[in-house]
Order: sequence, then C-alpha cells, then structure tokens
Amino acid sequence: MDEDIAIIDEKTRNEKIKNFFVQNKKLLVASILFIVLILLSFYLFKIYENKHREALSNKFNTSLIDYKNGDKNKVVTNLKEVINEKDSTYSPLALYFLIDNDLIVNTNEINSLFDILIEKTSLETEIKNLIIYKKGLYNADFSSENDLLEILNPIINSKSLWKSHALYLVAEYFYSKNEKQKSKEFFVQILNLDNANQEIKIETQKRLNRDLSD
Repeated sequence: MDEDIAIIDEKTRNEKIKNFFVQNKKLLVASILFIVLILLSFYLFKIYENKHREALSNKFNTSLIDYKNGDKNKVVTNLKEVINEKDSTYSPLALYFLIDNDLIVNTNEINSLFDILIEKTSLETEIKNLIIYKKGLYNADFSSENDLLEILNPIINSKSLWKSHALYLVAEYFYSKNEKQKSKEFFVQILNLDNANQEIKIETQKRLNRDLSD
C-alpha cells in the first residue's frame, strides 16, 4: 500500500513538473536567452576593453619613442588623447610625462588635464588623492593661498595617507611667504597625525625647532 502511494506521489510530482515546463515554456526560453545574452555581452565587452587598453598602451609607448625622436607636437597630441580616454593607468602616466618634460607650458591647460583625472576618471581613492596632491604641488609656485587650499582641501579634510604631504606643502608655502604663524599651524597638524609619513614628520620637527620655535 505504501509503495503504491509513493508511486502515485512520484507520478504526481513528475506531472506537476511537466505541466510547469509546458505552461512556462516561453518564459523559460526567454530567461535562458536573456542569461546567454548577458554572458555574451560581458564576454564581448571584456574583449573590447582589453583591446582598447592595448591600443592605449601602444599609443603611450609610441609617444615615448616619438619624444626621443624629437616629434614633440605629435607626443602632446597623442598623450592628451590618452588622458581624455580616462584610463586609470595610462591617463595619469600621460599627464605626468607631459609635466615632467615641460611639453605643455600653459598652466590652465595642465590644470584642465588634472581635472579630467580627478573628476572624470575612475580611480582608487588614494590614487586620486595622490593626483590631487600633485596638482597642488604643480600650482604651489604661482597659486594664491585660496586657490592652493581649494585644491588640497579634499585631502586636508580627510584621513588620506597623503594628508601629511598636503599639510607639509601648505606649511612650506606659507613659510616661503614669511607667514610664519600660519606655517607653524600646519606643521603642528602634521605632528598630531596618527598616519603621518615618518620622513615628513622628521622634517616637520626640524623646521619647527630650527625656524619656528617660540
């Protein structure tokens, strides 16, 4: 008797499963096709992304060769194109190369390229903070107090690993302007940081003891 009931139950389950597939055939087929399309789209996107990055890599490396050959105008054009691609690796490298080799003298243009990296490029937080710091460093020699602080405030008001670097830059900026009290205030902030760079902390203490002691 129990065996008969078990056989009936199994037939009932099988019938229900069969009916479910029959009744939902179109939905199941559509779902499978959708999943296949998603996987295929992801695969094709990764292929495109890899080829695109390879092309950027080639353009960057070719620019270095062109620079050695003296074709600076072509180098500037190509590296600006790399920056505008907003790539997390090659766009920052392209900007650093332009700055390090003085290939663009217009400060507004350089700052616009910095802004592409900072505002429009997908970067890890500390990489972005490093670029903000480099922008501050680039502008420190000719920028006003307000402009420099505006650039560096996102780091100064954070717990970034680059905070001590930014504070040191501002402190030295004020020291160069002979605004010693402001300079001292920023140096003291460095000493109170838990994650301050140790070399910067040592140089800060030297500066305070040598030049800013009461």
